Amino acid sequence: MQPSAKVHLYDFHVCSNEAVGRDVFRMVMESPELAGKLAPGQFMNIAVPGDASHIVRIPLSFAGTDVDDGTIELVYAVVGEGTRRLSKMGAGSGSTVVGPCGNGWRIGPGGRALAVAGGVGAPPVIAAARALVESGRDVDVILGAQTKDRLWGEKDACDLSASDVVVTTDDGSYGRRGFTTQAMEDLLAQRDYDLVVTCGPSVMMAGVARLAQDAHVACQASLERMMTCGFGACSTCNVAMRAGGYKSCCMDGPVFDAQEVAW
Repeated sequence: MQPSAKVHLYDFHVCSNEAVGRDVFRMVMESPELAGKLAPGQFMNIAVPGDASHIVRIPLSFAGTDVDDGTIELVYAVVGEGTRRLSKMGAGSGSTVVGPCGNGWRIGPGGRALAVAGGVGAPPVIAAARALVESGRDVDVILGAQTKDRLWGEKDACDLSASDVVVTTDDGSYGRRGFTTQAMEDLLAQRDYDLVVTCGPSVMMAGVARLAQDAHVACQASLERMMTCGFGACSTCNVAMRAGGYKSCCMDGPVFDAQEVAW
């Protein structure tokens, strides 16, 4: 597969950039032309200013776009120097972004869908859930995090009129104690689905993929890899496939058929 739109370089300006959890930030950026081209599940490569030696852009997915306002909503975790500097970008600051990158969710008409997110895997899952609702499908959402202060997405899932929103935390500090896969097992026993979409830690997505396969439900997974260049040249984001060989996360993904991935 190839990206649905040509990749270009765009300017952006920060509208807001605020902490929404422990080491979790929500940024709204203004980039009107890019906002109109992004499809749910695609990603962007952002140049973060402040360190001339940091020549690699940061790949980030998005939670939503507002084409009328020309804005894009990002939710990201501070995990290194690049994202730390990103978290310091205030309103009015700006830089450049490359996009739209990769291939997103394959959303079409159908029956009930289940969206399963872990940690900061929530943004592309919320984008998928929004697209599913807009296509007329009923959607249930499972959101998981290690602790309450690292959880994001519950309000967004409720605002988009998801049929059921289940929250899990590893330590039981909020919602249901346990893992997203345990909540998924319960929902699969109660309802019929024809699609599961997921993003989060690899071990979680592997579990989601197994449960979906056992239930004979199609499953799409948005994978996270070190996408250094973003256009398939560096081979640092290879994904091992069950049939053998590798595919590029940045060009063939980041969304894959979960049953094709060698977890």
